Amino acid sequence: MTALTQDTNIIRRDGVDFVFPVAAGAWIHAGAVVALNADGYAVPGTTATDLQGAGIAQAAADNRTGAAGSVTIAVRRGCYQLANSAAADTIRRCDIGKPCYIVDDNTVALTATGKSQAGVIRDVDGNGVWVEF
Repeated sequence: MTALTQDTNIIRRDGVDFVFPVAAGAWIHAGAVVALNADGYAVPGTTATDLQGAGIAQAAADNRTGAAGSVTIAVRRGCYQLANSAAADTIRRCDIGKPCYIVDDNTVALTATGKSQAGVIRDVDGNGVWVEF
């Protein structure tokens, strides 16, 4: 690409709603943490080191019998309340602003060991952790 030499109309999006192809064999529930695997396909959040948190599933997607990409899923970024991990991985108020890590499709933890980043901790209350994707 070259630098602009005249005014242009740049296409934009709000950066909130996305549609991703789903990995082969994946089943993602509505309301689940969605992550992208190393190949860029959507999978449910799980403890793994090669994923990237993408947002929350807006509807279920069942690709258990399809090829990678034969099904898509609507994912929305934003700030969502998820379950807090336990013991040494419990997220506390003093952790607000730090990254948090995927345990499963509904739970986040404080430590990165063996996990992939979900997003950033924005708040912690008695009902869980508010995570911004």
